[in-house]
Amino acid sequence: MTGSEVRAAVEWLASVAPDPAACRWEWERNPQGIALLPAGRRWDVLVLPRELGYPTFDVLTRLVGRPGPVLSGFGDGRMGFFVPPGTVARWIGTGVRGVGLGTWILVPYPGRASGGVRWLIPPDGSGALIDAALLELAMHEAAAVTATARGGGLGGSRDGDGGGWSGAGG
Repeated sequence: MTGSEVRAAVEWLASVAPDPAACRWEWERNPQGIALLPAGRRWDVLVLPRELGYPTFDVLTRLVGRPGPVLSGFGDGRMGFFVPPGTVARWIGTGVRGVGLGTWILVPYPGRASGGVRWLIPPDGSGALIDAALLELAMHEAAAVTATARGGGLGGSRDGDGGGWSGAGG
């Protein structure tokens, strides 16, 4: 990331903090380079376990070169996909944790390595997010590929239990 991209990303992320200046100060001085930010204002985050997250990330980046911000955390055990605000309230399914309005998320400083949480795709400062319907399609493809690779095939599909975007049109 260039200096101007980092500044734009920092401003965009910090804009949701109760005190954006304090957020920037914390990022600058915290040796871990992380801040706790509220979700649900400019973005929601869908958190997937690594078994589904990484294959989904692979599918998503094949479909769209730069789909939107994606975090990896906790020893790469989970991945967070930044989606439009309100997505979590409409998401139906199992195995996916939603971070939306009224919840907070640890966010690393863009463009810098930090302890425990890192950007796989940092925000660019424009406000671009991952399209929830596209993320759902990528998740389904990733799950099918993973099941086939394990020899499980696609039999026994459980409609309504695979996680998904409710009201994806629009």
